[in-house]
Amino acid sequence: MTDSATPQTVLLSGRWLVVGAHGMLGQDMVAAARAAGAHVDAVDRDHVDITDFAATVAAVQGYDVVVNCAAWTAVDAAEDQEAAAFAVNAVGPQNLAQAAALAGARIVQISTDYVFEGHATTPYAEDAPMAPQGAYGRTKAAGEWAVRANNPAHYIVRTAWLYGAGGPNFPKTMARLGGERDVLTVVDDQQGQPTWTVDLADLIVRLAAADAPSGTYHGTAQGAVTWNGFAQAVMAAAGLSARVDPVSSAAFAAKAPRPSYSVLGHDALRAVGVEPIGDWSERWAAAASSVLGLDG
Repeated sequence: MTDSATPQTVLLSGRWLVVGAHGMLGQDMVAAARAAGAHVDAVDRDHVDITDFAATVAAVQGYDVVVNCAAWTAVDAAEDQEAAAFAVNAVGPQNLAQAAALAGARIVQISTDYVFEGHATTPYAEDAPMAPQGAYGRTKAAGEWAVRANNPAHYIVRTAWLYGAGGPNFPKTMARLGGERDVLTVVDDQQGQPTWTVDLADLIVRLAAADAPSGTYHGTAQGAVTWNGFAQAVMAAAGLSARVDPVSSAAFAAKAPRPSYSVLGHDALRAVGVEPIGDWSERWAAAASSVLGLDG
């Protein structure tokens, strides 16, 4: 179910501002929007401090779409530095939402599966109650509320288990370790949807192209797999023979709680005529060469 708001016409020929553009998703977001015909300016924290309201208002003037890819994503560190994470994940989105509203722009806020409790057995609907279990999830949930409250022209796009060519991620780590060791141990009691940043960026462009109603959408691949299963798929794609043994999450002393179930549903996309991202395994097959640097 999408949020109730008056949709704002968004033209791909308009001016887009991608915040957090140097990150893994940000890089692919800039490329996808430019490929679709938008005029895109790419900024990062060196160019604008989104926790500074006046600076954010000045940066956003003149744009039609603002995509916020900036985030505090250090999940464990957020447990000890929640105020700092809140500044980036909640105050920043609030400032961007207000600034975009003043500029007459739509805002796209990237959110996360961590806003949910993480113990479901069926995919989380877009309107399922938020019940974050850790500091990171709390700050991202606050960011969602801030965007909804401050700009009626918004897309909140939740994603999970992101990987891409432009940054460190699980597949790259597994491929490196698989080249160094004969046996890896990877958790088998967390389930989710590995999602390629190229696909997420493409989905955001397609939402804008469709002039989809403002609301909350899930930007993850379809299907589901455990981290262990994904690691095995990485070994196969990389041509590595390392064995991947299962282990429980309890074997790792992580400071922040991890969701055991991070599978998100995609009914809101289908309801507005936007096709969800394909099955995770098919998309991984398409992504593996570029993500792992196997294509030369």
